[in-house]
Amino acid sequence: MDQPDAAPAAAAPPRVDRLAVAAATVTVVLWASAFVAIRSAGDDYGPGALALGRMLAGTAVLGVICLLRREGLPARGAWPGIVTAGLLWFGAYMVALNWGEQLVDAGTAALVVNIGPILIALLGGWLLKEGFAPRLLAGMAVSFTGAAVVGLSMSGEGRASVGGVLLCLVAAVTYAAGVVSQKPALRHASALQFTTFGCAIGALACLPFAGQLVTQAGDASASATLNMVYLGVFPTALAFTTWGYALARTSAGKMGATTYAAPALVVVMSWLFLGEVPGLVTLAGGVLCLAGVAVSRSRRRQGRGGADPAPAAPGHAGAAAR
Repeated sequence: MDQPDAAPAAAAPPRVDRLAVAAATVTVVLWASAFVAIRSAGDDYGPGALALGRMLAGTAVLGVICLLRREGLPARGAWPGIVTAGLLWFGAYMVALNWGEQLVDAGTAALVVNIGPILIALLGGWLLKEGFAPRLLAGMAVSFTGAAVVGLSMSGEGRASVGGVLLCLVAAVTYAAGVVSQKPALRHASALQFTTFGCAIGALACLPFAGQLVTQAGDASASATLNMVYLGVFPTALAFTTWGYALARTSAGKMGATTYAAPALVVVMSWLFLGEVPGLVTLAGGVLCLAGVAVSRSRRRQGRGGADPAPAAPGHAGAAAR
Protein backbone atom coordinates (compact mmCIF):
# COMPACT_ATOMS: atom_id res chain seq x y z
CA MET A 1 0.00 0.00 0.00
CA ASP A 2 3.00 2.30 0.50
CA GLN A 3 4.44 2.04 -3.00
CA PRO A 4 1.61 3.87 -4.86
CA ASP A 5 2.02 6.83 -2.49
CA ALA A 6 5.79 6.98 -3.05
CA ALA A 7 5.58 7.09 -6.85
CA PRO A 8 4.25 10.67 -7.23
CA ALA A 9 6.95 12.06 -4.91
CA ALA A 10 9.67 10.29 -6.90
CA ALA A 11 8.22 11.58 -10.17
CA ALA A 12 8.09 15.24 -9.08
CA PRO A 13 11.71 16.35 -9.86
CA PRO A 14 11.62 15.37 -13.58
CA ARG A 15 8.77 17.85 -14.08
CA VAL A 16 11.29 20.69 -13.67
CA ASP A 17 11.64 22.54 -16.99
CA ARG A 18 15.32 21.95 -17.66
CA LEU A 19 15.43 24.52 -20.46
CA ALA A 20 14.03 27.13 -18.08
CA VAL A 21 16.66 26.19 -15.48
CA ALA A 22 19.40 26.49 -18.11
CA ALA A 23 18.05 29.86 -19.23
CA ALA A 24 17.94 31.12 -15.64
CA THR A 25 21.51 29.91 -15.11
CA VAL A 26 22.75 31.84 -18.16
CA THR A 27 20.98 34.93 -16.85
CA VAL A 28 22.49 34.72 -13.36
CA VAL A 29 26.05 34.26 -14.64
CA LEU A 30 25.79 37.11 -17.16
CA TRP A 31 24.07 39.47 -14.70
CA ALA A 32 26.82 38.74 -12.18
CA SER A 33 29.44 39.64 -14.79
CA ALA A 34 27.57 42.91 -15.43
CA PHE A 35 28.46 44.23 -11.97
CA VAL A 36 32.15 43.82 -12.78
CA ALA A 37 31.86 45.29 -16.31
CA ILE A 38 29.94 48.32 -14.98
CA ARG A 39 32.60 48.93 -12.37
CA SER A 40 35.30 48.82 -15.04
CA ALA A 41 33.52 50.97 -17.66
CA GLY A 42 32.45 53.46 -14.99
CA ASP A 43 35.95 54.90 -14.86
CA ASP A 44 35.43 56.50 -18.30
CA TYR A 45 31.64 56.75 -18.64
CA GLY A 46 29.11 58.53 -16.46
CA PRO A 47 26.06 56.59 -15.16
CA GLY A 48 23.64 57.97 -17.76
CA ALA A 49 26.04 57.73 -20.68
CA LEU A 50 26.91 54.14 -19.81
CA ALA A 51 23.22 53.21 -19.52
CA LEU A 52 22.45 54.78 -22.91
CA GLY A 53 25.41 53.11 -24.61
CA ARG A 54 24.40 49.76 -23.13
CA MET A 55 20.79 50.16 -24.25
CA LEU A 56 21.79 51.22 -27.77
CA ALA A 57 24.09 48.22 -28.17
CA GLY A 58 21.42 45.87 -26.82
CA THR A 59 18.67 47.36 -29.00
CA ALA A 60 20.83 47.08 -32.13
CA VAL A 61 21.56 43.39 -31.56
CA LEU A 62 18.00 42.53 -30.55
CA GLY A 63 16.55 44.50 -33.46
CA VAL A 64 18.60 42.53 -35.98
CA ILE A 65 17.55 39.23 -34.39
CA CYS A 66 13.89 40.28 -34.41
CA LEU A 67 14.09 41.20 -38.08
CA LEU A 68 15.75 37.89 -38.97
CA ARG A 69 13.12 35.97 -37.02
CA ARG A 70 10.28 38.20 -38.28
CA GLU A 71 8.97 38.61 -34.76
CA GLY A 72 6.84 41.66 -35.51
CA LEU A 73 5.18 43.90 -32.94
CA PRO A 74 3.95 42.53 -29.59
CA ALA A 75 0.21 42.24 -29.02
CA ARG A 76 -1.59 45.21 -27.46
CA GLY A 77 -1.90 43.47 -24.09
CA ALA A 78 1.89 43.31 -23.70
CA TRP A 79 2.54 47.04 -24.07
CA PRO A 80 1.68 48.22 -20.52
CA GLY A 81 4.25 45.81 -19.10
CA ILE A 82 6.81 46.58 -21.80
CA VAL A 83 6.56 50.35 -21.26
CA THR A 84 6.70 50.01 -17.47
CA ALA A 85 9.72 47.72 -17.58
CA GLY A 86 11.37 49.84 -20.26
CA LEU A 87 11.19 52.97 -18.12
CA LEU A 88 11.92 51.40 -14.73
CA TRP A 89 14.07 48.33 -15.41
CA PHE A 90 15.88 49.18 -18.65
CA GLY A 91 16.04 52.89 -17.85
CA ALA A 92 15.99 53.94 -14.18
CA TYR A 93 17.54 50.70 -12.92
CA MET A 94 20.52 50.97 -15.26
CA VAL A 95 21.28 54.58 -14.32
CA ALA A 96 20.85 53.96 -10.57
CA LEU A 97 23.04 50.85 -10.65
CA ASN A 98 25.77 52.55 -12.70
CA TRP A 99 25.77 55.51 -10.32
CA GLY A 100 25.73 53.30 -7.26
CA GLU A 101 28.69 51.28 -8.51
CA GLN A 102 30.75 54.46 -8.67
CA LEU A 103 30.31 54.72 -4.91
CA VAL A 104 30.47 51.06 -3.83
CA ASP A 105 32.48 48.07 -5.03
CA ALA A 106 30.97 45.50 -7.38
CA GLY A 107 30.48 42.84 -4.72
CA THR A 108 28.66 45.21 -2.37
CA ALA A 109 26.40 46.44 -5.17
CA ALA A 110 25.42 42.87 -6.02
CA LEU A 111 24.72 42.03 -2.38
CA VAL A 112 22.44 45.04 -1.92
CA VAL A 113 20.63 44.69 -5.26
CA ASN A 114 19.89 41.08 -4.34
CA ILE A 115 17.17 42.12 -1.94
CA GLY A 116 15.27 42.43 -5.21
CA PRO A 117 13.94 38.84 -4.99
CA ILE A 118 12.17 39.69 -1.72
CA LEU A 119 10.55 42.71 -3.35
CA ILE A 120 9.60 40.58 -6.35
CA ALA A 121 7.92 38.07 -4.06
CA LEU A 122 6.14 40.87 -2.19
CA LEU A 123 4.87 42.59 -5.34
CA GLY A 124 4.11 39.25 -6.99
CA GLY A 125 1.98 38.23 -4.05
CA TRP A 126 0.08 41.51 -4.15
CA LEU A 127 -0.24 42.33 -7.84
CA LEU A 128 0.06 38.90 -9.45
CA LYS A 129 -1.90 37.07 -6.72
CA GLU A 130 0.95 34.63 -6.11
CA GLY A 131 0.17 34.72 -2.39
CA PHE A 132 1.92 35.95 0.77
CA ALA A 133 3.59 34.16 3.64
CA PRO A 134 4.52 35.47 7.10
CA ARG A 135 8.11 34.47 6.39
CA LEU A 136 8.15 36.90 3.46
CA LEU A 137 7.85 39.92 5.74
CA ALA A 138 10.38 38.49 8.19
CA GLY A 139 12.84 37.86 5.37
CA MET A 140 12.34 41.36 4.03
CA ALA A 141 13.23 42.85 7.43
CA VAL A 142 16.36 40.69 7.69
CA SER A 143 17.54 41.67 4.21
CA PHE A 144 17.04 45.40 4.76
CA THR A 145 19.03 45.06 7.99
CA GLY A 146 21.78 43.39 6.01
CA ALA A 147 21.74 46.17 3.42
CA ALA A 148 22.13 48.73 6.22
CA VAL A 149 25.10 46.81 7.65
CA VAL A 150 26.72 46.70 4.21
CA GLY A 151 26.27 50.43 3.70
CA LEU A 152 27.56 51.47 7.12
CA SER A 153 30.54 49.11 7.02
CA MET A 154 31.65 50.26 3.59
CA SER A 155 31.23 53.96 4.35
CA GLY A 156 33.22 53.47 7.53
CA GLU A 157 36.11 52.04 5.51
CA GLY A 158 36.06 55.02 3.18
CA ARG A 159 35.43 52.78 0.17
CA ALA A 160 31.78 53.58 -0.31
CA SER A 161 28.98 55.84 0.82
CA VAL A 162 25.54 55.34 2.27
CA GLY A 163 24.31 57.21 -0.81
CA GLY A 164 25.81 54.53 -3.02
CA VAL A 165 23.98 51.82 -1.12
CA LEU A 166 20.74 53.83 -1.36
CA LEU A 167 21.20 54.04 -5.14
CA CYS A 168 21.61 50.26 -5.22
CA LEU A 169 18.39 49.98 -3.20
CA VAL A 170 16.66 52.14 -5.84
CA ALA A 171 18.05 49.75 -8.45
CA ALA A 172 16.61 46.80 -6.50
CA VAL A 173 13.15 48.41 -6.33
CA THR A 174 13.03 49.28 -10.04
CA TYR A 175 14.35 45.81 -10.92
CA ALA A 176 11.57 44.20 -8.89
CA ALA A 177 8.93 46.44 -10.45
CA GLY A 178 10.22 45.54 -13.91
CA VAL A 179 10.01 41.80 -13.25
CA VAL A 180 6.48 42.04 -11.86
CA SER A 181 5.33 44.08 -14.87
CA GLN A 182 7.05 41.61 -17.21
CA LYS A 183 5.24 38.50 -15.97
CA PRO A 184 1.73 39.37 -17.29
CA ALA A 185 3.20 40.88 -20.47
CA LEU A 186 4.78 37.54 -21.36
CA ARG A 187 1.28 36.15 -21.85
CA HIS A 188 0.99 38.41 -24.92
CA ALA A 189 4.58 38.64 -26.19
CA SER A 190 7.62 36.42 -26.59
CA ALA A 191 10.67 36.92 -24.37
CA LEU A 192 12.54 38.28 -27.40
CA GLN A 193 9.81 40.79 -28.24
CA PHE A 194 9.59 41.97 -24.65
CA THR A 195 13.34 42.41 -24.30
CA THR A 196 13.73 44.14 -27.67
CA PHE A 197 11.05 46.77 -27.16
CA GLY A 198 11.77 47.18 -23.44
CA CYS A 199 15.41 47.85 -24.29
CA ALA A 200 14.40 50.33 -27.02
CA ILE A 201 12.16 52.22 -24.58
CA GLY A 202 15.01 52.25 -22.05
CA ALA A 203 17.27 53.76 -24.71
CA LEU A 204 14.69 56.46 -25.45
CA ALA A 205 14.43 57.25 -21.73
CA CYS A 206 18.21 57.67 -21.56
CA LEU A 207 18.48 59.93 -24.63
CA PRO A 208 19.06 63.05 -22.47
CA PHE A 209 22.53 61.58 -21.85
CA ALA A 210 23.33 61.39 -25.59
CA GLY A 211 25.61 64.44 -25.58
CA GLN A 212 27.50 63.09 -22.58
CA LEU A 213 27.91 59.71 -24.28
CA VAL A 214 29.34 61.23 -27.46
CA THR A 215 31.78 63.41 -25.50
CA GLN A 216 32.95 60.64 -23.19
CA ALA A 217 33.24 58.05 -25.97
CA GLY A 218 35.86 60.25 -27.62
CA ASP A 219 38.05 60.18 -24.52
CA ALA A 220 37.27 56.69 -23.21
CA SER A 221 39.71 53.82 -23.34
CA ALA A 222 39.06 50.93 -25.71
CA SER A 223 38.53 48.54 -22.79
CA ALA A 224 35.85 50.79 -21.25
CA THR A 225 33.99 51.03 -24.57
CA LEU A 226 34.26 47.27 -25.09
CA ASN A 227 32.84 46.74 -21.60
CA MET A 228 29.91 49.00 -22.49
CA VAL A 229 29.23 47.03 -25.68
CA TYR A 230 29.59 43.77 -23.74
CA LEU A 231 26.96 44.99 -21.28
CA GLY A 232 24.54 45.66 -24.12
CA VAL A 233 25.08 42.40 -25.99
CA PHE A 234 25.39 39.81 -23.21
CA PRO A 235 23.96 40.92 -19.81
CA THR A 236 21.20 42.83 -21.65
CA ALA A 237 20.29 41.34 -25.05
CA LEU A 238 21.05 37.71 -24.18
CA ALA A 239 20.48 37.59 -20.41
CA PHE A 240 17.20 39.55 -20.37
CA THR A 241 15.85 37.27 -23.12
CA THR A 242 16.81 34.07 -21.29
CA TRP A 243 15.32 35.57 -18.12
CA GLY A 244 12.03 36.25 -19.92
CA TYR A 245 12.00 32.71 -21.31
CA ALA A 246 12.39 31.24 -17.82
CA LEU A 247 9.99 33.70 -16.17
CA ALA A 248 7.21 32.73 -18.59
CA ARG A 249 7.48 29.19 -17.24
CA THR A 250 7.39 29.84 -13.48
CA SER A 251 6.27 32.41 -10.90
CA ALA A 252 7.95 35.79 -10.42
CA GLY A 253 8.84 34.93 -6.81
CA LYS A 254 10.51 31.66 -7.75
CA MET A 255 12.46 33.29 -10.57
CA GLY A 256 13.73 35.88 -8.13
CA ALA A 257 15.18 33.01 -6.09
CA THR A 258 17.46 32.01 -8.97
CA THR A 259 19.54 35.16 -8.45
CA TYR A 260 20.71 34.02 -5.01
CA ALA A 261 24.02 32.88 -6.47
CA ALA A 262 24.80 36.25 -8.08
CA PRO A 263 26.54 37.93 -5.10
CA ALA A 264 28.92 35.01 -4.63
CA LEU A 265 29.75 35.05 -8.34
CA VAL A 266 30.27 38.81 -8.30
CA VAL A 267 32.63 38.64 -5.32
CA VAL A 268 34.72 36.00 -7.12
CA MET A 269 34.69 37.95 -10.41
CA SER A 270 35.52 41.28 -8.75
CA TRP A 271 38.39 39.60 -6.89
CA LEU A 272 39.75 38.06 -10.10
CA PHE A 273 39.30 41.06 -12.43
CA LEU A 274 39.18 44.14 -10.18
CA GLY A 275 41.10 43.10 -7.06
CA GLU A 276 38.07 43.98 -4.87
CA VAL A 277 37.17 41.82 -1.88
CA PRO A 278 34.57 43.11 0.63
CA GLY A 279 35.63 43.15 4.30
CA LEU A 280 34.33 40.73 6.91
CA VAL A 281 31.63 43.08 8.24
CA THR A 282 30.47 43.77 4.69
CA LEU A 283 30.30 40.06 3.99
CA ALA A 284 28.31 39.58 7.20
CA GLY A 285 25.81 42.16 5.98
CA GLY A 286 25.64 40.35 2.65
CA VAL A 287 24.95 37.09 4.45
CA LEU A 288 22.04 38.82 6.21
CA CYS A 289 20.72 39.96 2.82
CA LEU A 290 20.81 36.44 1.47
CA ALA A 291 19.51 34.92 4.72
CA GLY A 292 16.50 37.21 4.50
CA VAL A 293 15.82 36.08 0.95
CA ALA A 294 16.15 32.43 2.04
CA VAL A 295 13.73 32.97 4.91
CA SER A 296 11.23 34.68 2.64
CA ARG A 297 11.21 31.76 0.18
CA SER A 298 11.25 28.94 2.76
CA ARG A 299 8.22 26.73 3.28
CA ARG A 300 6.87 24.98 6.34
CA ARG A 301 6.89 21.22 5.95
CA GLN A 302 3.44 19.67 5.73
CA GLY A 303 4.36 16.07 6.21
CA ARG A 304 6.69 13.65 4.49
CA GLY A 305 7.53 15.28 1.15
CA GLY A 306 4.34 17.39 1.14
CA ALA A 307 6.03 20.74 0.55
CA ASP A 308 9.35 19.59 -0.83
CA PRO A 309 8.73 19.40 -4.59
CA ALA A 310 7.76 23.09 -5.02
CA PRO A 311 11.17 24.66 -4.29
CA ALA A 312 12.92 22.23 -6.65
CA ALA A 313 13.16 24.61 -9.62
CA PRO A 314 14.85 27.55 -7.92
CA GLY A 315 17.02 25.20 -5.93
CA HIS A 316 18.33 23.51 -9.04
CA ALA A 317 18.79 26.87 -10.75
CA GLY A 318 20.83 28.26 -7.90
CA ALA A 319 23.01 25.16 -7.77
CA ALA A 320 23.60 25.27 -11.49
CA ALA A 321 24.49 28.96 -11.37
CA ARG A 322 27.13 28.34 -8.77
